[in-house]
Amino acid sequence: MNVRQLFLISTAIGLVPIALSYGLVPQQSLGELFGLQVDSVNGFHIFRAITGLYLALALFWVMGALRAGLRQAALLSLVVFMLGLAIGRVVSLLIDGLPNTLLLVYLLLELGIGVLGLLLLKRPD
Repeated sequence: MNVRQLFLISTAIGLVPIALSYGLVPQQSLGELFGLQVDSVNGFHIFRAITGLYLALALFWVMGALRAGLRQAALLSLVVFMLGLAIGRVVSLLIDGLPNTLLLVYLLLELGIGVLGLLLLKRPD
């Protein structure tokens, strides 16, 4: 297994608990992790949709790790996903101020994973 494959798989595995924390039992986990109250069907719906998106992308990254023909696209989608999240968080920092410490950790991870993904995109398989 090469570096790109390991990167895709490890990122996918790391994303699964985050995805599940958003949508498995949002009324409990979001309150405990972030002090965020979700108590309506609309709120549950939004966070479960986010969970589905995260899990679908994680699955695509694993597929890309296992199939050479999908690897470049999987890596590119990982970079867009991570840097997109990071950009949104930076905008929020500028507009809204400092969030929960865990969300700052997510920002650092997203930036690091996104930049590493960019470097791996340039590297031959």
